[in-house]
Amino acid sequence: MTALCEPSIENIIRQPKAFLPPLVTADYETFLSSGIDAVVIATPARTHYKLVMQALEHNKHVLVEKPFATNTDDALAMINAAQQRGLSLLVGHTYVYHPAVEYLRELIESGELGGLRYVHTARLNFGILQPDVDVLWDLAPHDISILLYLLQKEPEIIGGQGTACINPRLFEVAHVDLHFPNGPFAHLYVSWLEPTKIRRLTFVGEEKTAVYDDVAQGEMIRIYDKSIKLTTSNGTENIVAPQYLQKDVTIPHIGDGEPLKNQAARFLNSIRTGSAVPSDGWEGLKVVRVLEAAERALYGQEGRPPVTALQSHRSSRMPEIVFPREPRS
Repeated sequence: MTALCEPSIENIIRQPKAFLPPLVTADYETFLSSGIDAVVIATPARTHYKLVMQALEHNKHVLVEKPFATNTDDALAMINAAQQRGLSLLVGHTYVYHPAVEYLRELIESGELGGLRYVHTARLNFGILQPDVDVLWDLAPHDISILLYLLQKEPEIIGGQGTACINPRLFEVAHVDLHFPNGPFAHLYVSWLEPTKIRRLTFVGEEKTAVYDDVAQGEMIRIYDKSIKLTTSNGTENIVAPQYLQKDVTIPHIGDGEPLKNQAARFLNSIRTGSAVPSDGWEGLKVVRVLEAAERALYGQEGRPPVTALQSHRSSRMPEIVFPREPRS
């Protein structure tokens, strides 16, 4: 049994009839009361909590788009509701199912890059401005989920700076600094105002640097054998001129695999077998925690009052949270 819940008649009309399921309705209760076993929720962020909770109350497994929730209280409530009913709850952090990101994880864990010194990410686009969330909540979940998946730890201090050029209450451009315990330092740059599409992450290690460019088809990952080292002279502590080591650039082969298809397959397998997924509710909660802390750094502790064109830099320490159980990896 398949079904579609879509309140917009215009959206339904635009779809080829061959792609429409047997049941198409604008009523969510009718949709949930049909014979479906699982629900994919792709709606504005502000609606996620209500729609997910309704689906869970009808004993439906749920895949919900990012961001998982707009606050940690809602995220925890959804996780608890799913656990109490033994239901699968997966968040649409699509990039953690990308073969290129899996390759990066293996590369970092192998030690080939050496210890990570810093990470820089850029996720830039022209639009699309969202009515209910700013650029931080719209674009940053992608890079935050990638970093948490690759580094396997959360940042402890977060700083931020943003610009509101069009809507005076929501940033269209944001810079976020993440300080991870024992390193590395990461800088995230997100924007709705750039004329070109950029999806790039740079991982600078002590020995090598890896660049993941999601729009560079066929060359998504490049590994630069470059490093800078300081040496001492004659066994003393006097530092001499740095050594700049530059060797080859490697473009590894990245296996095939459509991230959305991989994500859907893992969701279905989780429903059938109860197997762990890399973007379950606990991982979604971690991303929401980082977003909340970044939002406090950008807007201040009072929420979202009117902001100036350029908000001064602040920092926000991640609050402590007690997990009822160890999050699944």
